Amino acid sequence: MRNLLIFILFFLISNLSAAQQSNSEALAAHYFQNGEYDKAVVIYEDLYKKSRNSNYYDPYFTCLLRLKKYDAAEQLTRKLQKLNPQNYTYPVDLGRISLEKGEKENAEYLFNSLIKNLPKNEFAIRDLATNFYRAEAYDLSIKTFLAGRKLLNDEKSFGFDLISLYRYRKDKLMLMNEYITMLESTPEILTQAQNSLANLLEEPSDYEILKTSLLRRIQKDPQNVSYTEFLVWVYIQQKEFSMAVKQSLALDRRLKEDGERVFELSRILTGNMAYEQAIEALEYLAQKGEESRYYLPSKIDLLNLKTKMLTTGKFSQEELLNLEKDYEYLLDKFGRNSGTSFAIRQLASLQAYYLKKPQAAITELENLLDLPALNSLVIAKAKLELGDIFILSGEVWDAALIYGQVEKQFANEPSGQEAKFKNARLSYFQGDFLWAKAQLDVLKASTSQLFANDALNLRLLITDNLQNEADTNALKMYAQADLLIFKNQSDPALLILDSIESKFPGNSLTDDILMSKAKIHITKNEFKPAVAELQKIYDNFSFDLWADDAIFMLADLNENKLNQPEKAKILYQKIISDYPGSLFVIEARKRFRNLRGDSAGS
Repeated sequence: MRNLLIFILFFLISNLSAAQQSNSEALAAHYFQNGEYDKAVVIYEDLYKKSRNSNYYDPYFTCLLRLKKYDAAEQLTRKLQKLNPQNYTYPVDLGRISLEKGEKENAEYLFNSLIKNLPKNEFAIRDLATNFYRAEAYDLSIKTFLAGRKLLNDEKSFGFDLISLYRYRKDKLMLMNEYITMLESTPEILTQAQNSLANLLEEPSDYEILKTSLLRRIQKDPQNVSYTEFLVWVYIQQKEFSMAVKQSLALDRRLKEDGERVFELSRILTGNMAYEQAIEALEYLAQKGEESRYYLPSKIDLLNLKTKMLTTGKFSQEELLNLEKDYEYLLDKFGRNSGTSFAIRQLASLQAYYLKKPQAAITELENLLDLPALNSLVIAKAKLELGDIFILSGEVWDAALIYGQVEKQFANEPSGQEAKFKNARLSYFQGDFLWAKAQLDVLKASTSQLFANDALNLRLLITDNLQNEADTNALKMYAQADLLIFKNQSDPALLILDSIESKFPGNSLTDDILMSKAKIHITKNEFKPAVAELQKIYDNFSFDLWADDAIFMLADLNENKLNQPEKAKILYQKIISDYPGSLFVIEARKRFRNLRGDSAGS
């Protein structure tokens, strides 16, 4: 019984002591974090002397330094150094004391002696480097690792440690070299290298240095695939897309690959709007033959790209007819079925809007809708496209009927909302503004941001221009021009737009007319006239409906068509700062950061 009481008493005393120690730790940490070192040092000194726990050494030592109690700090450190002669913590801290006292030469002599006298032992090298890092002496930590490499006669040792230090120090040149060295034996580090350097390299000269280093290494070690992959990435960052294709094709041939890397590159090139180079890559894949797993995907992407290039720029009738033949060849070879529905729809669009064959396009889409096993999304899109082509061919009743089918069949879904918007737009084209406005009022609350915004813009256009007879008549002409733009008849549309002001001087459509003309010029690759129209909106209508659209379009043209990145950056910044509610804010912020170099190549 007596022994039990003694045990209980000992247990209670131990718990009480532990609780007191825990409270003291918390209080000391609180003082330390608040910079109240005079209060913290008393508690840490007591905790350390009672427990000799090394966890209390660092904050205790730091408090002594902050309070300039150098003698006490030196006495503590030398005592611990005698007890732990192999531990680099204490000689490094003695150097720190010398630095705090202003004895820089003594500190440098001590630090250099520690590095000079390193043993040929990886653990010891890492221990010293880690203690320099703890002391925020990053350059000395790097120096230690590099000296360790020489001792161990291994230029790849401590690679990850050095990469972390170079990244922290933002030492671009050394980081490049270290990654290149590491790639020789650790190819899986390539993605990390690309991501790290994308966030660090800012100037074209940075990429030139990296490219030169890689080319030298490839000459030395041409069999290392990682170096060539890295070089392709650099070419993409520099927008040297032809060189990226050349290197990728050469690598595919040399390694006798199946084309995967070339296909992935073609997608990157497409995303960068390097269409000609993407086509070069895809044609290489198509030439591998039908047995290749990338044959069909490459043929599909080729058609998509050629369509995009021809239908968004200047083109000849011969080029369009050749593109039509390419689609028909693909459909004849692989059949008209649910799997090739995308090609049928694109062929119909080409025939309707560019080859002036609306009836052929209607037949293609009607036959598509008769195919079995079509998913609902394809059905909705095909019907909406068919409705658009009915408008093109003047069959407005059929257009309204098929839009109504989609609206009913896909009620409360994006396709149904799109159909309602298209029906409202059809009424607007026909000059039935009040009925169009009634339908657009319903769409204001659309769950789809895209159609809610389109509906709002068209509704505001109608509402703002029904105030008097002159404005209403001007709106009727504007709607006729809009219909011609929809039909891809830009020249007669421009004639109507230019004549509105002369027929109805002082009308309220000036900024809308400027925006329509700018869009027409952009589709015709007439960028300078487009900039002139957008600049007028920017200068004279900065608080109206089209202001943020005009600024974003100006920025996009300067960035991607006119090679004026600094102008583009200023305009993107204006969107962010002056139009925080704009739908373009997120994209403007992304592009601004990219131009500033925050995420190069992303």
